[in-house]
Amino acid sequence: MSPLEPVDGGTSAQEVPSSGSTTPVPPGPVTTAELGALLTQAARGDDQAFATFYDATSSRAFGLALRVVRNPAQAEEVVQEGYLEVWRTAARFDPDQGSAISWLLTLVHRRAVDRVRSAEAAGRRDESYHHQNHTVPHDSTADEAHASFEARRVRGALRTLTPIQREALELAYFGGYTHTEVATMLDLPIGTAKTRIRDGLIRLRDALGVGQTPGEGARA
Repeated sequence: MSPLEPVDGGTSAQEVPSSGSTTPVPPGPVTTAELGALLTQAARGDDQAFATFYDATSSRAFGLALRVVRNPAQAEEVVQEGYLEVWRTAARFDPDQGSAISWLLTLVHRRAVDRVRSAEAAGRRDESYHHQNHTVPHDSTADEAHASFEARRVRGALRTLTPIQREALELAYFGGYTHTEVATMLDLPIGTAKTRIRDGLIRLRDALGVGQTPGEGARA
């Protein structure tokens, strides 16, 4: 799949400007610093730098999308949409707020979650008239309201974390990745990844005002 291949109803390759750059492809694995530099060049219209960034990161982006949407074709579309967003917004990347790969994975993860929510909403709309208009018991309504309230509390608490803590927690607890997988995806030593997750959990627990954050014992 080409990073500039059009998505249905999206931006086509012809709409992405070409700078005529001859940015060389780095030999071997691309480092975190090189990925950040490629994004900076892409923000200036360097489509070759963008293509190099895509080649170095697309497998991890696809793995994350597939884990969320659980459908290879939809995962490909999510990744494509994510990279188009990267191309359009590369100038917003701030290396002081996190690594290039974590920024990319955050964008892809959001797209994947949106795709799942959209599919769920479509499924609800396709339910029978009886189910759509069925009176919900009082206790079920209360449970749903409580769950919605808790979700808002968690989202608010997440905003109190530092960017590096939040990106690690999102992968570990919302993406379902192990500490080792998070370390690999963020290009970090395993000890550093565990520290970020632990510190983020402590801060999240304090923000929520609870004794222990659910799921604090994440897999190693």
